[in-house]
Amino acid sequence: MSQPYDLVVIGGGPGGYEAAIRGAQLGMKVACIEKRVHKGKPSLGGTCLNVGCIPSKALLDSSHRFEATQHDLAAHGISTGAVSIDIATMLSRKDKVVDQLTGGIAQLLKGNGVDWLQGTGKLLANKVVEFTPLDGSASQQLQAQNVILASGSVPINIPVAKVDEDRIVDSTGALEFAEVPKRLGVIGAGVIGLELGSVWRRLGSQVTVFEALDDFLPMLDKALAKESQKTLKKQGLDIQLGAKVSASQISDTGVTVTYTQGGAEKTAEFDRLIVCVGRKPYTEALLAEDAGIALTERGFVQVNDQCLTSVPGVYAIGDLVRGPMLAHKAMEEGVMAVERIHGQAVQVNYDTIIGVIYTHPEIAWVGLSEETAAAKGHEVKTGQFGFAVNGRALASGEAAGFVKFVADAKTDRLLGMHVIGPNAGDIVHQGMIALEFVSSVEDLQLMTFAHPTLSEVVHEAALSVDGRAIHAIQRKRK
Repeated sequence: MSQPYDLVVIGGGPGGYEAAIRGAQLGMKVACIEKRVHKGKPSLGGTCLNVGCIPSKALLDSSHRFEATQHDLAAHGISTGAVSIDIATMLSRKDKVVDQLTGGIAQLLKGNGVDWLQGTGKLLANKVVEFTPLDGSASQQLQAQNVILASGSVPINIPVAKVDEDRIVDSTGALEFAEVPKRLGVIGAGVIGLELGSVWRRLGSQVTVFEALDDFLPMLDKALAKESQKTLKKQGLDIQLGAKVSASQISDTGVTVTYTQGGAEKTAEFDRLIVCVGRKPYTEALLAEDAGIALTERGFVQVNDQCLTSVPGVYAIGDLVRGPMLAHKAMEEGVMAVERIHGQAVQVNYDTIIGVIYTHPEIAWVGLSEETAAAKGHEVKTGQFGFAVNGRALASGEAAGFVKFVADAKTDRLLGMHVIGPNAGDIVHQGMIALEFVSSVEDLQLMTFAHPTLSEVVHEAALSVDGRAIHAIQRKRK
């Protein structure tokens, strides 16, 4: 048995490494176990930094610049001539961004005195962690006063479209296409499918997205979902709703997808197919049978509101537990778990977790949708204002979309904010802060927003809740 640790974190993704750093800040002796090898070398940052959030945003940015150069610069009086894309250079830039960030995390752990143990971790009974090094050396048993499970999630594979890492890929494989597929199929019109579909559509692919559900982005406010679907279709994404894929056949030239829609069986031909039907908790070899950790029917680790498992001193966070699979949720849960270990009475506010889809324009939301608020018994009032008459948006050529507020009609309390438009992922934080401080709509109405800025649309949307928007003709409300 090695020297005991105050805290052992299994998993070096966003939640895990933040928990490890916070533990060290609080004076704990901490080890962080991470097994990932990326591009041939051990790497921290989990799925998000290596093959998820960050590389996909790098490609989204590159592809947006390419499309804007092709189609949008002429309106500014800028001529470029023929525009081409070097996929190898684009992918190399993506990898450099990943390397810079993952390397930075390694330095943060080192600088805070955290032991980065490169290998796998398995929780045994009595908070003993079995660590097996990547280099093949003998396993060690680490005694921990506290353990945080942060092993993340993996893509869900489906038997009707088995990933072969060539013609059929998951979200990771879709980041590594060496050339632009002429015809690209995407199974799943969720966040990941829409983002990856957008990347390759901008670069020239004919993209078809299959969604088994009849509703588009059903977790969104209906107004936001409707506008998002209209915008993405206008851009060229062929979104097929109620389309249930039943089979796929790989050939030398591509993939044939068989699906049912409206009671009819149909087929479609593609050069590549991306499977993006969701993710599942990664618990493989994580827990010994006698570890005492309870799991839910869906395979998540069972925890309370503070992420404590069925074993005292053992916490689980991020994609392993209930709630949205988001890096920022995992980060805050990791910090919460460590601070509760340290005796602090902290709590993540799950009602203010932001969601963002990084298409262009971006789609973002926080709090309750109009439909959910009504279902919860609120007498609802709403206000909506578009970017189309906003001076900064027009000057930037980014005038699509709107901001919508949902509020309680009796108390004026803000319940939710929904945005589609330029920088939506940043703008929505204004609503998150207002929700955290239990603001009323009047609070936002009384604030002064700088001119000319995109955030003026936030002010106008708040005014619109009570029929007071200045830059729109609205019906007078009693």
